[in-house]
Amino acid sequence: MAAAPAIPTPTPEPAPLSEGARLVNLFIAPAKTFNDLRRSASWWAPFLLLCVMSLAFVYTVDQKIGFLKVAENQIQASPKAAQRIEQLPADQRNHAVQRQAAIVRNISYGYPVVILLWNLIIAAILFATFKFAQSSDAKFKTSLAIVMYASLPLVVKTLLATVSVAAGASADSFTFQNPVAANPGYFLTPADSPFIYTLATAIDIFMIWTLIVTAIGFTCGSKVKRSTALAIVFGWYFVFALGGAGFGALFS
Repeated sequence: MAAAPAIPTPTPEPAPLSEGARLVNLFIAPAKTFNDLRRSASWWAPFLLLCVMSLAFVYTVDQKIGFLKVAENQIQASPKAAQRIEQLPADQRNHAVQRQAAIVRNISYGYPVVILLWNLIIAAILFATFKFAQSSDAKFKTSLAIVMYASLPLVVKTLLATVSVAAGASADSFTFQNPVAANPGYFLTPADSPFIYTLATAIDIFMIWTLIVTAIGFTCGSKVKRSTALAIVFGWYFVFALGGAGFGALFS
């Protein structure tokens, strides 16, 4: 008598992760977080954490360094801007610096809006690239969630920068673009060569971490090869870095 065919045992679905577990796993087991995004592509938790850390950093800079000093540092980092200010009469020069400080302050405290808009743009670019170049089935909401969660390594950088400023980091060398020594650009003078400075700043430890995690996210979320995802993510970053360096050299 023939034996009955074995009935395959279905593979149990992994237990859904809480928002807190997603945040923790992003740092210790990112694939778990990104696989869970296929179940629920919510992105409010990393966005909220990014906003809180950003505002805490800005407030610390406001209290410890002041936006007038931040504006002065920005002007000195740009030869063209410094020349324009120096050509003004003394009373107008002071007013121009104060106006610049007010602009920088408003933009800095409104940075959560920048975070949202920027991540929407990046998610749209990557979503379109993976969809049309790799026939990805990932939805835009999932792509946005991947980008938001992949940005969390930058929270570590912001935390280090906040601690550094609170501990008494030099106000004379402070810039929002390079608050901690995480890239070669930190050790360069922007005014010497804006192009080289911007490119060197782009080679940032925390940004590279973010890019790698982003590639892992799209590997899990769109079922493409890891090498392909890395090539797409790093390729777009290279384009943005090169464009930013050229823009900085043109207007600095």
